[in-house]
Amino acid sequence: MPLQKLQFRPGINRESTTLTNEGGWFASDKIRFRSGSVEKIGGWIRDSGTIAATAPAGTFISGGETTSAPITGGAAFWGVVRALINWVNLNNSNLLGVGTSLKYYIQNSINGAFNDVTPIRTVTAAGAVTFAATNGSTTITVTNVGHGAQTGDFVAFTGAVTLGGVITAAILNREYQITFVNNDVYTITSSVAANSSDSGNGGSTTIGNYQLNTGNSSYTVGTGWGAGGWGGSTGPLASTTLTATISSTATTAIAVVSTTGFNNGAASLTTSTISSAGVLTVGTLASGAIYIGMVLTGSGVTAGTYIVSNISGTGTASTWQTNKTTVVASTTITGSGGVIFINSAGSGSSSTYANSETVTYTSVTSTTFAGTITRSVNNTPIVAHGIGDAVLQFSSLATGWGVASASTASSGTTSGTALRLWSHSNYGEDLILNPRGGAMYYWANNANNNLYDRAQIIQAGTVVSTKSGPFTPDSTCPSVANIVLVSDSSRFVFALGCNDPTGVYASTAQDPLQIRWSDQEQAGVWTPAITNQAGGIKLSKGSTIVTYLQTRQEILIWTDSSLYSLQYLGPPYVWGNQLLGDNISVASPNAIVTANNVVFWMGADKFYMYTGRVETLPSTVRQYVYSNINLGQAYQITTGSNKAYNEVWWFYPSATGTSPDGSNISGGALNTIIDRYVIYNYVENTWYYGTFNGVGDSYYSAVRPRTSWIDSPLRQAPTAGPIAGICYVNSATPYTYTNGAIVYHEVPQVPDNNETGTAVAIAAYCESSDFDIGDGHNYGFVWRVIPDITFDGSISATPNVNFTIRPRQNPGASYGASDNPFVISGNNYTTAPYYTVQLFTQIVYVRARGRQMAFRIESNNVVGTTTSLGTQWQLGVPRLDVRPDGRR
Repeated sequence: MPLQKLQFRPGINRESTTLTNEGGWFASDKIRFRSGSVEKIGGWIRDSGTIAATAPAGTFISGGETTSAPITGGAAFWGVVRALINWVNLNNSNLLGVGTSLKYYIQNSINGAFNDVTPIRTVTAAGAVTFAATNGSTTITVTNVGHGAQTGDFVAFTGAVTLGGVITAAILNREYQITFVNNDVYTITSSVAANSSDSGNGGSTTIGNYQLNTGNSSYTVGTGWGAGGWGGSTGPLASTTLTATISSTATTAIAVVSTTGFNNGAASLTTSTISSAGVLTVGTLASGAIYIGMVLTGSGVTAGTYIVSNISGTGTASTWQTNKTTVVASTTITGSGGVIFINSAGSGSSSTYANSETVTYTSVTSTTFAGTITRSVNNTPIVAHGIGDAVLQFSSLATGWGVASASTASSGTTSGTALRLWSHSNYGEDLILNPRGGAMYYWANNANNNLYDRAQIIQAGTVVSTKSGPFTPDSTCPSVANIVLVSDSSRFVFALGCNDPTGVYASTAQDPLQIRWSDQEQAGVWTPAITNQAGGIKLSKGSTIVTYLQTRQEILIWTDSSLYSLQYLGPPYVWGNQLLGDNISVASPNAIVTANNVVFWMGADKFYMYTGRVETLPSTVRQYVYSNINLGQAYQITTGSNKAYNEVWWFYPSATGTSPDGSNISGGALNTIIDRYVIYNYVENTWYYGTFNGVGDSYYSAVRPRTSWIDSPLRQAPTAGPIAGICYVNSATPYTYTNGAIVYHEVPQVPDNNETGTAVAIAAYCESSDFDIGDGHNYGFVWRVIPDITFDGSISATPNVNFTIRPRQNPGASYGASDNPFVISGNNYTTAPYYTVQLFTQIVYVRARGRQMAFRIESNNVVGTTTSLGTQWQLGVPRLDVRPDGRR
């Protein structure tokens, strides 16, 4: 019988059975199709930069020059990378902006230091911070009334003096990560253990420079109102249970086991106001301290008003976000009590409950919440509660009480804690950035190219310094937004999903469908006037703006159910919107990319493209992807292009998780890290997929999750290809993120995984669907294979791959099952059905028999095979010598 060519259709097809797809490819990992042939993807190398040794000195903004908190575990910087932007400034510095779950960094050039430019949230008065050490312990207790920090936040101290022993001023005056204790106390970990002489408190000149509150690295999901708790904290600040029933109409004192640990402060705020945006401005803090969750009362103050988050400062002249938008003129406002979360489903201390009610109180006794009791705050369901029902209180600044900062893909049925996502856009050579659900910030290039200042808040009345001169945002500048962007052609600053202090376009503190823009070339002018082009519009379809993308002639805006086009019209309307598509979905803010003048994105249940109209993007791997995806973590999904190979990559979390060998983890907890990818080649119209196992073993190297990706042509060395943010992963299942680094993909003459600086082989394979002889009427017997393969791009002197012929009797049988065993060649292949093919291998002698067979090519460090380190390969058209071998 003549030789049979193994020439398969390009692309992976998982929309049918392996036999139905005869003549095609069925499974893959870390390969691509180029010119119709399958090949291993290119390798990647680690950027060797690490965090700068000292934080910014603060030429433009105070923040204190301090020693940075050290990073451990092999990572380059703190947090999970969620956003990347690459640009060149006027000094010809090649800058990379890196937004992580914990910080924001600017890197100057490849392998340069990552400079921490995270905004400062607040700076304390001198002496507001005191320390207490314990002999023999590295834990230092820090007291700062109303500090507003949460576990994982960062603070830098200046002005502290020695505690009297080994805890010197040099040890204290540096950056630390915080562990929350209560609203007034937290702990830090010193580099040395205190001794008995460390009895001081750090002196009266200590200043605490608190950085922007950190966000979460993954999305913690619950169901029902209040899932995730106040601020998205993962555990309660305090908890107790009811000792008496509460009717659905009662506003009397609430009896509980104990009020220990619950908020019970008092403050007098004279000449203070609340704006239509819900912003409390403190005229004078006459007495007491302000804290998150403090209930506000006074003339004109709506019942149930409480403080949600801190905007700036902590005392006189400080500003705070409240949960109400009723305007309060200058008056004396009293702060006291707190907010509790009562669950009717039973007792416990979990932070996630359905059937819950938010209640405020203004005073406590040892066993009651008393004073003014306000029920059904934030329109939570007012219900009766029974003895033993849980009463909880949370402390965090991430979101409002029970308000999730990001929704999951379109369903609107889940809520969760704040996943830190960043948007950022160039304003000339500078950068405007925004943590989703937070304020807008401005990072300015310094005249000294070696100095990197912290980003400055863009806030009404607060001066923003730049090297070309300062500007002051006007009184209607948005104080909160979900997305910020700068239009490419005309330099308008846009805030999407923002508040509108004018009250013209929105009446709530933050409207997730509100769009506002500044005057052209004026980042501080937001009040619409006949003399400028500032303005805003509100979208009508969907419940929240999810993301945007700038194209050649329009700005595309996605809500959770529709797609809009935003186009510049000029005065008087300035910008107009047009609905392009309805009843669609988008998986996440980072699931969208443009390539080849087409916009591609991943939805909640399928792929889409926009070519001037919204279309479904057909996929031969749709069922494979969406049958094992954790949509509860959909906002982690990120995408990017690889234009050199005409590809779009999506990185997503599976539901099962991925073992080191690339297989599903069975029976474990729901996976919460990005561990899979899917690729679409828009020129060859092919799909293929693969895994990032996160953790390796003896045979498979760890390939860490890609949590952000940009395809930048600006960094020409070592490559002009994709730049990816990776994240290290804890080795225990379920896997969790630790901290991140940067890698460069598709580097010439780099075929391996160099994430840690040490090259390890990339485990790549592609397996065909089953093929048969004469529709499987006879068994086929294969006795030799004639390879056709090239190893161009390899750096190994002996590049090699493995061929496998996988026979079976029928579609229901396992490959190599006992009813149809492999017949292994005697030519040194006695332990595994792998056949090593090298550069000059002409013929591989095999003995395999079955009704149908599959062909597999792989390069891997699998036990029993030779190493594939330094190997790059592309498969041609190998041939089999196969003949009929009977019917049984």
